[in-house]
Amino acid sequence: MKSKILLLTILVSSLIFLSSCGGEKKETPETQNQTAQVGADLTEFELENGIGPVKEKLELGPIDPKLVKRGEEIWNQKCVACHKLDERYVGPAQRDVIKRRTPEFIMNMILNPEEMEKRHPVTKQLVAEYLTVMTNQNLTMEDARAVLEFFRKVAEETPTNKNK
Repeated sequence: MKSKILLLTILVSSLIFLSSCGGEKKETPETQNQTAQVGADLTEFELENGIGPVKEKLELGPIDPKLVKRGEEIWNQKCVACHKLDERYVGPAQRDVIKRRTPEFIMNMILNPEEMEKRHPVTKQLVAEYLTVMTNQNLTMEDARAVLEFFRKVAEETPTNKNK
């Protein structure tokens, strides 16, 4: 009887040991598809201009000083904790963002950061680079437009002539 219990114990221990040896995990076709499909469901407009409430090209006129002032106030209240104009901080420097992204992309990022970070390949790459996600500041469309106008204005300035 003792030999049967000993044999059964050895058999169960061997099965547990063998089942715990999983080896290296292989990427399944499903995970390969998920990686390959980032942004595959987006339209050409969304790839260029982001995902959000801005769904068509904006018509921007001359820079509006009142909007710039409002945008600067919003920038100072909501954005400077994570962004600087001329240096990398928690997020990317923003002085030249208008040269790197379309106005529509900027507004969609301001208004819809969660979806942008999940679905847009450029934003996913930024999250991977900065290791942080942008907090939704719950700005209105008008607020986002004011911040965009502020970006348009500061893009014209250089850090040295800004202080003059």
